Amino acid sequence: MDKLSLFGILVAFSGIIGGQLLEGGAVSALLQTAAFFIVFGGTLGAVMLQTPAKVFVAGLKMGGWAFFTPKMDLQGLAYQLTAWSSLARKEGLLMLESQVKNIQDPFLVKGLQLLVDGNGAEKIREVLEVDVSVYEESCWQGARVWESAAGYSPTIGIMGAVLGLIHVMQSLGDPTKLGEGIAVAFIATIYGVGFANLVFLPIAGKLKMIVMQQLVMREMAIDGLVMIANLESPRFIENKLRGYIS
Repeated sequence: MDKLSLFGILVAFSGIIGGQLLEGGAVSALLQTAAFFIVFGGTLGAVMLQTPAKVFVAGLKMGGWAFFTPKMDLQGLAYQLTAWSSLARKEGLLMLESQVKNIQDPFLVKGLQLLVDGNGAEKIREVLEVDVSVYEESCWQGARVWESAAGYSPTIGIMGAVLGLIHVMQSLGDPTKLGEGIAVAFIATIYGVGFANLVFLPIAGKLKMIVMQQLVMREMAIDGLVMIANLESPRFIENKLRGYIS
């Protein structure tokens, strides 16, 4: 689990709640079921209408990356590629076929299989860069699901505020209902802006950073496989791959 993400969201909401308490308000005043359903339901529906089903589901799954970041070991990948280059130089590219069964990453499996099948460096790069391009676009679409939610949420919050004010205007003859209507009006706006800036936008931003790191890792793998195909020396490969590791 990404402890920084968990800590960050706790700090964000603690700041809002703490400010409410310092101003003499009650936490219960921030809990309005009607406002929550207006903002969350309206935002969810708008995003579902905008997004194809597969992209929507993929985007929701990607949201978990903000708290459970996929493992990315650049150092380990550099070591693995260097070891493969040593094996290829000593015993030939065909000996790398025995390594395929030990790899979990489908992208690396595909690259290594292309290498074992005797494809040249340019063909390997051409095939794998298509995979990278498709993967990149797919991930950006998933991240844009959260960006879209951040765009709709404040507007839906304003709609909730207007609905609350309508309820207030209809209840002018009954003072006991005025408080509830005004509360829904203001709390809906807080929910809309809060969800957008404390949840949706931060998750979208974190997903973009994770995707960028994954793309760097894939570019590193392509460079390593291409150099192995060209039978570059393991030391040269190791030195070049170090450039990817900050």
